[in-house]
Amino acid sequence: MLSGFFVGAEKQMQYAILGGGILGLTAALRLAERGMRVTVFEKETAVGGLTSGFLVGDVWLERFYHHIFRSDRAITRLIDEMGLSDRLAWSRPLTSVLRGGQAYQLDSPSSLLRFPPLRAHERIRMAAGMAILRYLPSPGILEGRVAASWIRRWMGRGPYELVWQPLLNSKFGPLSEQIALPWFWGRLHDRSAELGYLRGGFQLLYARLADCIRERGGQLRLGTEVTGVVPEPDGRLAVSTATGKEMFDGVISTLPTRLTCRLTPALPAQYRARYDWGNAYGAHCLILALDRRLTESYWININDPGYPFIALVEHTNYQDLEQYGGRHLVYLGNYRAMNDPLFDLSEDSVRAEFLPYLKRINPRFEPSWVTESWMFKAPYAQPIVTTEYRSHIPPFETPIPGLYVANMFQVYPHDRGQNYSVDLAERLVSKIGANRR
Repeated sequence: MLSGFFVGAEKQMQYAILGGGILGLTAALRLAERGMRVTVFEKETAVGGLTSGFLVGDVWLERFYHHIFRSDRAITRLIDEMGLSDRLAWSRPLTSVLRGGQAYQLDSPSSLLRFPPLRAHERIRMAAGMAILRYLPSPGILEGRVAASWIRRWMGRGPYELVWQPLLNSKFGPLSEQIALPWFWGRLHDRSAELGYLRGGFQLLYARLADCIRERGGQLRLGTEVTGVVPEPDGRLAVSTATGKEMFDGVISTLPTRLTCRLTPALPAQYRARYDWGNAYGAHCLILALDRRLTESYWININDPGYPFIALVEHTNYQDLEQYGGRHLVYLGNYRAMNDPLFDLSEDSVRAEFLPYLKRINPRFEPSWVTESWMFKAPYAQPIVTTEYRSHIPPFETPIPGLYVANMFQVYPHDRGQNYSVDLAERLVSKIGANRR
């Protein structure tokens, strides 16, 4: 019913979407379905954003490890809508924690009750604390509190020091003691042990979205970086790139708010003071192709000190390695401040630093097992979610009429993820539709 209204009344409205990740692609598709003319600007040469893939043989693999959860309903619906549900495979791969040089399973209540590094009463107390957060329907009463102190009080010092403190430190570094409790609630409340993966890579979803946008008359400008957004006297917005300036009735920026502020000098000082705020770490991944299996786990959180990476994700302990030509694929992942020296190292230097630590995890490992490697890095990958974070989340609408912002900074208290990007895009387009009416 709504689509008929938009096609008849708003057919000529033109929107620019800055960013070709899943948020931008979903927003573009939903606008195009309502009769809008859309143009997606993406500075990379492929769609997908942070979760875009690269070819390993003839199959796509994500640059940064990725899966979805059973509770991720928005992206599951989108995958079904795009006709890819037959490729969505669900399973419960083994997730472990490295402690004292040994990987222990820790991915269910039963595995927690058998977790050897904790004493029996500590396991029970930790399970009770997790249950409180998992079944709390909303994190409203948790606002203003930090995760670290809550965990120490309710789960105990042992579980905090052995399990949670290393995870918070690895993700947020020196700011780990300031992380907001509602964000921690989201990590426990939203996630499931059963994981989903799109066989052939999530790039198949992004490609299908791009095709659907084009079929509805939309354009994708890949390899095109936006250099400015300026409101014009006639109420339209000028979007500048290296090839010139184009006019639009509306602009949706899915870029980090800080970057949107830099691109849009006309945003007022009061807006900048409140929303051009905060910090985010970059993501870094070294991916190795091995000629044999390294571990038994899909995911190992590195809780032992001294390692140069925070997670080891053996993708082919979750997905069939035959589709990757028999390669055993291992991610070694990090979140670091964007001025961290790791981001300046060459791939050879990172390999030389990381490989000796694999022998600690599997004493049989030899560098000769490595047949190929790839390295990827991305800025603004993990917002630092402190207790003040919530008051700095921007609304969709900005003080400039027709300019909207939608990015992963706004998915709080949930952690970043494709599911919440899809949900954010659909809520924004519904709001734009309501505004037009």
